[in-house]
Amino acid sequence: MSRSSTSILVAIAVAVSSIALLQNLVIPLVPLVQAEFGVTADAASWTMTAWLIAAAVATPTLGRVGDLRGRRTTFLVTLGVTAAGDVLAAVAPSLEVLIVARVLQGIGGALFPLAYGLLRDALPRERVTGAIGIVSAVIGIGGAAGTVLAGPLADLVGWRGTFAVPFLVAALGAFLTLAAVRDTGLRAQGRVNGRSSVLLSLWLVALLVPLSTGARWGWTSPAVLVLFAVAALAFAAWILSELRSAEPLVDLRLLASPAIWPVNAASLLIGAGVFAFWGYLPQFLELASSAGGTGLSVRDAGLMLVPMLIGMSGVGFATGALNRVLSLRTLLVIGAVLMGASGAAAALAHSAPWQLALAGAGFGIGCGLAYAASAGIVVQSVPAQVTGVATGVNANLRTIGSAIGSAATGAIVFGSSAHGTAGGFATAWALVAVSTLLAGAIVWAVRTRTSTPTATTTAPELVEAV
Repeated sequence: MSRSSTSILVAIAVAVSSIALLQNLVIPLVPLVQAEFGVTADAASWTMTAWLIAAAVATPTLGRVGDLRGRRTTFLVTLGVTAAGDVLAAVAPSLEVLIVARVLQGIGGALFPLAYGLLRDALPRERVTGAIGIVSAVIGIGGAAGTVLAGPLADLVGWRGTFAVPFLVAALGAFLTLAAVRDTGLRAQGRVNGRSSVLLSLWLVALLVPLSTGARWGWTSPAVLVLFAVAALAFAAWILSELRSAEPLVDLRLLASPAIWPVNAASLLIGAGVFAFWGYLPQFLELASSAGGTGLSVRDAGLMLVPMLIGMSGVGFATGALNRVLSLRTLLVIGAVLMGASGAAAALAHSAPWQLALAGAGFGIGCGLAYAASAGIVVQSVPAQVTGVATGVNANLRTIGSAIGSAATGAIVFGSSAHGTAGGFATAWALVAVSTLLAGAIVWAVRTRTSTPTATTTAPELVEAV
């Protein structure tokens, strides 16, 4: 890889890592936030829900804005908004202000599809798959590392000080992007469909709020049932709006092609499996041995996650080389199978920490393959000028899957005990195996030869970037 290409990749990877850290950074900090502001656990949990919803809404919308107005500019503005959220979170005088800060940070979720588009625009074609693998690995590593590092960082600098890390990384990423990345790709022509954007936001919010809070509010409570009904109606209205629009926000016909829909379906299932596995693995490791756990300290539990991070990073950096031997679809299937086998191994053997560390290593390798391959397939399967919105939808499906996986796992693990039981964790990991194996089966069953398409009547008209 040339020096110029390396500089572009480093800049984008550093910028994206600042957002990746924020995905799960707050999860271990919720009790500290609750104690400082004197609020209930339900209220404090909105610091997580706010990020999830903001990311889900912003990702496809800003992906489309990047396709239309230029990905580099949209990337830098989004990075700046996220950095402002980091500063606001660090000085927030109340929970309400902290939630606003988390919304600003969540907007940074749009950096993921914008990053893939920039890589496709700026790098030689033969380098794109490997670069996407590296950035995908950074996203996965950052998400897991946020969970691992939050506790030790909070002990050193307080929970407010933890936000200094993603802020400094974002500042460095912005500087490197300004210096190394140019907006050279093709742009779509048209506008952002306001009606479709509103409907998309409505059904995402109406779906994700009850998925995130249903366990606390009660799955049959009126608020949860009404929100699910609103989500269903808004989703139907959004589909009709997109299909009838001359300038859709998301080209549903393109995404329904055999080259793309199996990957998106797999991303939904993999998203559910990923969060259910690594989001709850530390809690089991810290569960008292009397309840069937391993009784590790927070620090030691974090160390048990290191093999997973190593596996994820190693395979992510090797995706480009692997793709010269195996197709991206084959790599995605292998990744899903490895995740499924690791989930099954954890469900069957979890009495000793080393067993879970080994399962985590296998899961990390599978996750690294799946993340990189799914993004690569989508990038290769759509016209260049719609890369942002297409990869944004793919990332959004992982987000929705994560919310579903979190809700299902929480209900299973904590259904009969406030701290969870070994049997509950084992059942959850068995479902991880089912979910990820099903993802691999879908991709394998719908095999298709994928080539980079040219603009068609379903794709927006091309115009040169300036």
